[in-house]
Amino acid sequence: MNSRVEHSKGASSADFAKYAAAALLVVAGVFAFYWFQAQMATPVRSIIVGLCVVGAAAIFLTTGKGHQTREFFSETRFEMRKVVWPTRQEAMRLTWIVIVAVILISLILAGFDRVIQWLIQLILRQ
Repeated sequence: MNSRVEHSKGASSADFAKYAAAALLVVAGVFAFYWFQAQMATPVRSIIVGLCVVGAAAIFLTTGKGHQTREFFSETRFEMRKVVWPTRQEAMRLTWIVIVAVILISLILAGFDRVIQWLIQLILRQ
């Protein structure tokens, strides 16, 4: 668990400009996708949108929040190394337990539904 205290400070005007540039880049990619519908094939237009999104992500990562995001993913990767993953046999066994539990609960709920349906029909007939 991370014990550092994080102090929130406002974003600088340069960060706001970078956020705006990243957003405009994504909007430009989507705009280009539809604007060049007749002139370019869909895969080419999709690549343009993808490049715009990658460029926007690169711009975002240079901001303060981008630095925090990179740090978060770095810490996440570090924590994932500490996880003790189940073996294949344990995972299969637990998967079957979940499947059986779901089937049993669904059958119980179906039984409740039938009983309630029968009671409602009994009440409405009288």
